[in-house]
Amino acid sequence: MTAPAWRRAVAALALLSVDPAGLGGLALRARAGPVRDRLLEGFRPPLPLRRLHPAIGDEALFGGLDLAAALSVGRVVRRAGILDEPAALLLPMAERATPGLAARLAGALDERAHMLLALDEGAGPEEALAPALLDRLALQVDLDDVPFGETAPIPHVDFAEARARLPHVSSPQEAAADLVRVAARLGVWSLRAPLMALRAARAAAALGGRDEPSEADMVLAAELVLAPRATISPAEEAQEPEQPAPEPPEGEPEAEGGEREETAQLPEDVLLEAAKALLPADLLARLAMGRAARARAAGAGAGEKRKGARRGRPLPSRPGRIGAGPVDVPATLRAAAPWQRLRAKPEGARLAFRAEDVRLRRYEEQAERLLLFIVDASGSAAFSRLAEAKGAVELLLAEAYARRDQVALIAFRGTGAEVLLPPTRSLVRAKKSLAALPGGGGTPLASGLKAALALALSERGKGRSPALALLTDGRANITLAGEPGRPQAAADAEAMARALRAYGFPALVIDMGARPEPQLAALAKTMGAAWLALPRADSGRLAAAVSSALGA
Repeated sequence: MTAPAWRRAVAALALLSVDPAGLGGLALRARAGPVRDRLLEGFRPPLPLRRLHPAIGDEALFGGLDLAAALSVGRVVRRAGILDEPAALLLPMAERATPGLAARLAGALDERAHMLLALDEGAGPEEALAPALLDRLALQVDLDDVPFGETAPIPHVDFAEARARLPHVSSPQEAAADLVRVAARLGVWSLRAPLMALRAARAAAALGGRDEPSEADMVLAAELVLAPRATISPAEEAQEPEQPAPEPPEGEPEAEGGEREETAQLPEDVLLEAAKALLPADLLARLAMGRAARARAAGAGAGEKRKGARRGRPLPSRPGRIGAGPVDVPATLRAAAPWQRLRAKPEGARLAFRAEDVRLRRYEEQAERLLLFIVDASGSAAFSRLAEAKGAVELLLAEAYARRDQVALIAFRGTGAEVLLPPTRSLVRAKKSLAALPGGGGTPLASGLKAALALALSERGKGRSPALALLTDGRANITLAGEPGRPQAAADAEAMARALRAYGFPALVIDMGARPEPQLAALAKTMGAAWLALPRADSGRLAAAVSSALGA
C-alpha cells in the first residue's frame, strides 16, 4: 500500500507536467535515497531539464562575455546562460542556496517561463528554503518519513491532452472565494497562495478531463498548496443550528421534482478539514525553529560572513579604482572588451582601458563562532534541572570543540552573575568549570543577561560571532541592583532583553521549569529569540534543541 505522502508527491508531479510555469514548481523535502530517486525517475517535465548547484554564479545563470572567443574573432561573443531559455530547473541541497541565488531564481519564476524542483535535504525544521523562493513554488511535499516499501513506480503518462485542455478550464468565482477564506483561516497571508491553489485545481481538472474544478480537485489543491503554508491550526468552530430554508414566494414555480434549485457551491469546511488533516502536531515548534534559523546571520556551525579583498571564498568582482585593492584582471578585460571599437587606442596599443573598467577582487570568509551559554544556577533551577543543564552544556561543548568554535559559560545565582568560563577551546578547562558550577540562591536573570551582553559585545569587537543560549526557569526575583523584588526584577530582565535584541545576537531561550512559564516566553519574544519549553527533557534533548536552533 502506498503512503499518502507518496500519492501527493506523484499528484504534484502530474500537476507540474500540466502547468509547469504557472505553478512555479515543487518544494520536495526528502533526503537523498531510494525514495527520492524513485520519484525523480518519474519526473518527466515538458521543459528541458537543467541541473543547478546551490553555489552557482550569475554568469552560469544569465550568461556573459566569452572572452576567449571575443579576442579571437575581434567582436563581442556572448555565452548563453541557463535562464536564457525556458527550462525545468533541478536544485539539490536547496536549503543551502544563498539569499542572492534565491532572489535570482524567484525573479526568474516570476517571469512564468521556468519551473523549479527544489530538493530540500535539511536535517531539521531549522534548515529550509528561503521564504522568497518558497513563496513562488505552488506545491510542497514532505517525503522524509516515507519508507521505500510504501512507494510504487510512476507510470509514464502523456499529458499533451491535459495541457491542451487547460486554457479552456474555467475558474469559478465561488471556488476562488473558498480558497481565499481557507487560506485566511490557516494563517496564510501571501496572496500568491490562493491564486496558485486555484491554478493547481484547474490543472487537476484538466488532467481529469473536466471543464471546471471539482470538489476533489479543490481538496487536492488545498492539501498541496495551502496546508504546507499554514501558520496556525484553526480551532473547531461551533456548529450553528441549521435554519429552515425559506418558502418560495407564492406564484413562483418550483424546480422539477418539487425541489428548488440550489446554487452550486464548493464547501469551504471540506477544504479546511482536508488541510487541517495534514498539519503537523508540532506546527508551532517548527515555526519557532524556522524563525530562529532565519534570524541568525551565521550559517550552521559557522560565524558571520565577512567580505574583504585578501582571503576567503572568491566573490564576483566589483568596480573600483587602482590602489583600492587587488585588481581582477580577467573581469577588467571583460568590462573593457565590448567598448574597444568605440574607443580611440593609443599608438601601438591593442586595447584601450578606462578607469571605469577596473574591477577589484573580493573574497568572503566566516568569522570565528562563539557559543555563549547562560545557565540559571539559582535555587529554583538547582533543585530540578541544574544537572540536566550541566550535561547538555557539556555535550554541546564537546561538539563545539570538534568544530574549533570558541565556548563561554556564564552562571547567575544569588545576587549577580559570574563568567565561569571565558571564551576558550579547551574542553578540559570547560569540564572543570562545569563540575564546579554551584547551585542555590536567588535568580538574578537581568544580571545574567547583562553579563552576556557585555561579553558578547567584547567578543564581537575581537572579530568573533556570538550566539547565546539561555537555560532558565524564568522566575526572576533579584534586580540589577542585587535587591529582591519580582516586579522590578522582571522589568530589569525585559530591559536587558531589548538591549540584546537591538544588537542582533542570535539566541535561544529554553524553559527548564517543571511547567512552561508564560513570562519567559514573553521575554524570549522581547529578545527576538526562539523559545522552547522542555519540562521533561534530559541532557541529550536539551543539547539537541540548542544545536538545532543555533546551528551549534
